[in-house]
Amino acid sequence: MKSEKLVIRSATADDVPVILELIQALATYERAPNEVTATEKGLTEVLFGAKPAAEVLLAFENKTAVGFAVFFHNFSTWLGLPGLYLEDLFVRPEHRAKGYGRALLIHLAKVARERGCGRMEWAVLDWNEPAIQFYRKLAAKPMDEWTVFRLTRDGIERLADLN
Repeated sequence: MKSEKLVIRSATADDVPVILELIQALATYERAPNEVTATEKGLTEVLFGAKPAAEVLLAFENKTAVGFAVFFHNFSTWLGLPGLYLEDLFVRPEHRAKGYGRALLIHLAKVARERGCGRMEWAVLDWNEPAIQFYRKLAAKPMDEWTVFRLTRDGIERLADLN
């Protein structure tokens, strides 16, 4: 159920401390609290500098930040259209079941529609059954035939050094 107290808005550079706090809360939820290396300074540069790499929506209950969505644009060669990639969607556990995650996704869908996106995509951890069921209820379809690959900084360095 949607709360009248919920406000969703685009983040500004002044919100970087709360963005980092939410990133750390997400990492704890995803069982990786020690893997966050992001800093306020770094986030300020990559989110609000000369070439922003992503955008952030913040969800507030009254004046308390209860969740966020981090997204950026990708591109579909087959559609010939931009897409919206949802990197992270997180609502603090104590604020779940109030419709806040749903409201964030609806807000993102409106952004995608306004920007002419051909699709929205995101990944979910295979053990996160509550999130999987939540996304299915919103008619999102799993892409079971695709496997996500990743290179971390070390892998990028090794690949870039190949001739």
